[in-house]
Amino acid sequence: MTDSISSGDNRLRKDSLGALAVTFLVVSAAAPLTAVAGGVPLAMLLGNGAGMPATFLMVTVILLLFAVGYVAMARHIRNAGAFYAYTTQGFGGYAGGAAALIAILSYNAMQIGIFGLFGAITAGFFAGLGIDLPWWVYTFLGIAAVAVLGYRRVDLSAKILTVLVVLEYLVVLVIDFAVIGTGGDSGLSLAPFSSDAFFSGSPAIGLLFGFAAFIGFEATTIYSEEAREPHRTIPIATYASVLLIGLFYMFTSWLMVNAAGYEKLLPQLQGLADPTTFLFVISERYVGAWLSPIMNILLITSLFAGVLAFHNGVARYMYVAGRERLLPAGLGVTHPAFQSPHVASLVQTAIAVAVIALFAVTGQDPVLALFSWMTNVGTLGVIVLMAMTAFAIVVFFSRNPELEKNALATKLVPAVTGLVLLAVIVTIVRNFGDLAGASGALAVILPGLVLLAALLGLVLAMRLKGADPVSYARLGLGQAN
Repeated sequence: MTDSISSGDNRLRKDSLGALAVTFLVVSAAAPLTAVAGGVPLAMLLGNGAGMPATFLMVTVILLLFAVGYVAMARHIRNAGAFYAYTTQGFGGYAGGAAALIAILSYNAMQIGIFGLFGAITAGFFAGLGIDLPWWVYTFLGIAAVAVLGYRRVDLSAKILTVLVVLEYLVVLVIDFAVIGTGGDSGLSLAPFSSDAFFSGSPAIGLLFGFAAFIGFEATTIYSEEAREPHRTIPIATYASVLLIGLFYMFTSWLMVNAAGYEKLLPQLQGLADPTTFLFVISERYVGAWLSPIMNILLITSLFAGVLAFHNGVARYMYVAGRERLLPAGLGVTHPAFQSPHVASLVQTAIAVAVIALFAVTGQDPVLALFSWMTNVGTLGVIVLMAMTAFAIVVFFSRNPELEKNALATKLVPAVTGLVLLAVIVTIVRNFGDLAGASGALAVILPGLVLLAALLGLVLAMRLKGADPVSYARLGLGQAN
């Protein structure tokens, strides 16, 4: 099942990433500080308020269930295309082509959208220092830095991301333990984990924010061709990523509720001109004003870590699509020295520059338009891929029962998870306009991009089958060990 379709020299750098490196590569895509500072307060305000800790608990459980079949599949399919490869092996080349283009769209959208927030936050920070430049100046500088790192060896990116993510966790944990030390506003209560808290407000919106905060964890398998002992490294990194992200979100959101007070949370959020300042308000109350400048800097580095991680993911999907002839073969080559997908990396950089330039020239808001629209498209696309993969796992192991004996892990759990994810997809599509701040035709066009990408991928797979049946038959097989 892991027959190679690439030449010996044209491959990603083998044995360059351990379990810890892969974990930090994918955790950085979730941008934990950005999620806690920006996403959680909005989820509380628009979603189910004090019930967000319970929401994160539920999302963590769902993703752990998804991981069961996901890592089982990873033991047999080693391919940097991940979702694309698994979908292909389950449902065939047509579905695989659709998955490949959805993945390329989704991770591009996530990276480019986060670049909007990166530019806005960075511009605001330097404006406070007397340097007043447009947001897009900082975004283009960020794109340039990501382009250099994405072009070079992946282990360099992993080392940088590890440092940045550790600092993100540390600064939030300082706030967390300060709240614990003082007992919060009126004592530490477990009420945020109750069913009453979960079902308050709009739990559906809370769930969607919860899933969005995890986007990136699934990228562990993207690095399977570059991991040391992938059969051991990828499962460890996958479970570690879900638990690390999930426990962090549950713990921190619980303390954020207690810091404000269970009954006082929503009134306090509603009274803020900008709810994304909520964590800074808590920090100043429980730690002191000295931490805010550090948090501002780490928020910028958190966003940079996220765009770098998504860039690496996009480049690998494009590389695999080129290597397997869905896209032009020129994309499917690696650098002779760095063994990085350098051509795909450069193409992704060009796409980012073009989209950012379009938003800048047309005067769109980098947060309310670029960030909100693009990241919600990306979130929808990734959850669609997860659902496709969950059902593909069931089909794959039904056809190959000798590979895994545990039917619970390979059939029942993935099937149930797939149904849950389908329900999440329906909820996102129904609420897309409210989630993304898009009205009118945009509320239909933006989620429609995922369907458009799927149709384009289907056409590309059909074209490949007609032009090169041998390459079509080997879609998703991946790289030989």
